Amino acid sequence: MLFEKRIQYINRYREIAIALSKSGFGFIIEEIGLDEVFSLPKRILLRQKESDTKEKSNGERIVELLESLGPTFVKIGQLASTRPDILPQDIVKSLESLQGNVHAMETSVVKKQIELSLDASMDDIFLEFDEFPVGSASIGQVHKATLKTGEHVAVKVQRPNIERTIRNDLEILNHIAVLADNRLEIAKHINVTSVIDEFSKAIIDELDYTIEGRNQDKIRKQFIDEPTIKVPEVYWELTTKEVLVMEFIDGININEIDLLTNEGYDTHQIAENLTNALFHQILIEGFFHGDPHPGNIKVLPDETVALIDFGMVGRLSQEMKGNLGFLIIALMRQDVDGVVRGITRMGAVPDTVNIKDLRRDAEQLKDKYIDVPVSQIDLGQAIQEIFDIAHKHKIILPTDLTILGKAVLSLETIVTKLEPTFSILDFAEPFGKLLLRERLQFDNIKSSATRRLYRVSDNIEDISSNIHEFTKGLKHKKLPITLELETADKMLKRFDKLANRLSFSIILLSFSIIMVGLIISSAMSGHDSVIWQIPVIEIGTVIAALLFIGMFISILKSGRL
Repeated sequence: MLFEKRIQYINRYREIAIALSKSGFGFIIEEIGLDEVFSLPKRILLRQKESDTKEKSNGERIVELLESLGPTFVKIGQLASTRPDILPQDIVKSLESLQGNVHAMETSVVKKQIELSLDASMDDIFLEFDEFPVGSASIGQVHKATLKTGEHVAVKVQRPNIERTIRNDLEILNHIAVLADNRLEIAKHINVTSVIDEFSKAIIDELDYTIEGRNQDKIRKQFIDEPTIKVPEVYWELTTKEVLVMEFIDGININEIDLLTNEGYDTHQIAENLTNALFHQILIEGFFHGDPHPGNIKVLPDETVALIDFGMVGRLSQEMKGNLGFLIIALMRQDVDGVVRGITRMGAVPDTVNIKDLRRDAEQLKDKYIDVPVSQIDLGQAIQEIFDIAHKHKIILPTDLTILGKAVLSLETIVTKLEPTFSILDFAEPFGKLLLRERLQFDNIKSSATRRLYRVSDNIEDISSNIHEFTKGLKHKKLPITLELETADKMLKRFDKLANRLSFSIILLSFSIIMVGLIISSAMSGHDSVIWQIPVIEIGTVIAALLFIGMFISILKSGRL
């Protein structure tokens, strides 16, 4: 089946190989074994003329390569620009400049796509339809229109057959990623196949406009009672997988500073509204706009900030939000150990990481900012430096966290242009503290503790199963290693001690969680810890302590602690 697919896409493989060669990356063809796919001799592919590649940086050549290969590769590059933890900073900067360089669809094509998707004629839907798009991208384009009912709307229309083109390219990219992971050590570390799978899912989601509409609705509901933030309403009765109809936002682009100033807008207030909106999405809701660049932000009267285009969003779990709050406070307090713990908590830390070197890099980061007032700390730059540290030590961060980092970098660039003295870190600190307070609420402690206890329980089951398999192997002499009986007996005793220690730790953990939860709950409610005239905390302490002592004595008697 795989061979048949390769034959089916043979011409596209050749196009990719020739583009690699022209961009000065022909050596990759041989290194990953891509030449084995072609019927053309490798020497023909590698003989393609390299156009001025020596005068251009790697980043510039990568951008040219991706743009020459079309919308799928452009999208992959744009998503890769959100991963400074796995790519060098200069490459990331180059990828940020990627443009689709696409031609606008003809009006007849747009109208036909709308009518097919909505199963209705244009005249039945629209009073007016502007034939000139207000925006055009690789997957679709946007037109302004007026509904029969009089509302001004933006109509986002997907290019015909774009889904098939993208899915075919993604299948080829997945095969190339597998080849790279199998043959290149650096690719294996990054796990290119996993990265491409992740990017593929994001791109496939962008092909379904109902997903974007739901993202938009979800963020709109976050600010339904907030007059300083506007998110356009989706017209669901006119929205399908290929067509998205929403309220039209007629405002000033946020990067048009001179126009905003001349019109009498308060740029400091605009910066404050935007910053509060993004941090609320990130740290309170855990669901945020993933691409807040100037083209996606408009300013309305009364300094109201409007957000558009929700094709890319980020999501943070409760645990990730807590870790992020922890990291923000550590940065604020210039706590090196806290920064190191924050980085390692949030990323996939390889076994080879040198914690001493990691701490040294964090110390250098601290020394850079130690005497700098909080209001003057460049949070975007600090985040970029954290990404650089992660990249240096091969720590792979969760994708949503890198999307968050890029969003904050975009935010800081925008607000600094609006108001050069504005500090987004001043606004981040209260959110970080609120997040930490939220983590100390009893329900959250209970939920977190339950998750951890389940993990411990699963680990104990795994250990028990492994011990069983190990002893069974000893009994039937099926182990691939030879052990003396005395050594095996010592090992079994160690396993027994380990099980006792795990039980001991679980009792201690449960005891701590119950008591801390009750005390915090009592303190936050302002009431005594008395239910039905029974002092719950006091009695709980006694019962838990008795269980604890009983377990301790039992283990001491066995002599296996």
